[in-house]
Amino acid sequence: MIPLVVPAEIRGADGPFVVRLSPDAIDADDAQLRRTDENTILVTHGRARARLVGSDPGQFAGDVVLLDPDRSIMHRLIRAGSRHNTFLVTERCDQLCVMCSQPPKKTHFDNFDYFEKASLLAPVNAILGFSGGEPTLYKDQLFALLGRVHAARPDLRFHVLTNAQHFTEEDIGFLGSPAGRTVQWGVPLYAAEAALHDNIVGKDGAFDRLLGGLSILCRSAAQVELRTVLTRMNSSVLPELATFITRLVPFAAPWAIMQLERIGFARNRWNELFFDNSVDFGQLGQAIDIARISDIPVLLYNFPLCTVPPAYRALAPATISDWKNKFLTACDGCSLRTSCSGFFEWHSDQAYARLERQ
Repeated sequence: MIPLVVPAEIRGADGPFVVRLSPDAIDADDAQLRRTDENTILVTHGRARARLVGSDPGQFAGDVVLLDPDRSIMHRLIRAGSRHNTFLVTERCDQLCVMCSQPPKKTHFDNFDYFEKASLLAPVNAILGFSGGEPTLYKDQLFALLGRVHAARPDLRFHVLTNAQHFTEEDIGFLGSPAGRTVQWGVPLYAAEAALHDNIVGKDGAFDRLLGGLSILCRSAAQVELRTVLTRMNSSVLPELATFITRLVPFAAPWAIMQLERIGFARNRWNELFFDNSVDFGQLGQAIDIARISDIPVLLYNFPLCTVPPAYRALAPATISDWKNKFLTACDGCSLRTSCSGFFEWHSDQAYARLERQ
């Protein structure tokens, strides 16, 4: 597992600050990165000095980091060599999904200034994510950040995970603006029937509010990615959900069907929630076929290729973020490994003891 937060002894700084790490430190926002001995890496920026335990400065070169002397950490906000860079806007949420991988908290820390500075220092043409909790609980700050960053860095694109329940008519102006159109909104939809969707997200009325939000996104010509986490609760109704999407949400692209992540609330409810598609792909395959007939692209996120029938494997890209990705011992020697999503770091070999190498 790749660490995103690294212990750091930081001196000479009045408070947290964001810099880009570089061996040369040509730009004013660059901090020089070098090795001082075989076990120490030194980061310098003005009067500030940060010492890290390590022997390879190259692993951090180009990263945009938050150096926090109060917590003695270096937080890697953007890793230069990664396609998976996401800012955690808040841990607050107004839903309580049964399988939530990031259980909500009541506390909130405002890091928008740091995220904005990091975005401005991002690599050219980067795609940056905003996640939570629920980011649009702080919609005004989020929109303002996206607008300012777009004005300075029109090359950047964004992906925002949201339950889409907080959009209003007044938001259409931003959502349809040049800055708003740089965003793809990842919106969860778990069933075509309100009671089941509301039960999964733990919030009465969520389905109806979600449909209102999707309507506003549609009228704004916003980019929408629908997301459906596969569980035992909704596995049998996926064909009905596919039909619902083709009729009422045909502007969404893609529809991402996601395998369950064994962390957060799902960790202790795994046997209750996990649906093993390697045993039964029937309803899932039917749902995919319904959507594709209507020209709605479907992707399978977090599905190891050996759990997907060959006819559908082209829909299952390697999507698990590299910092939390691993392969099991059963994957050794597999011919599909280089194109496979693999598994989350917190999955065990025992959970997938049946898998065979391809």
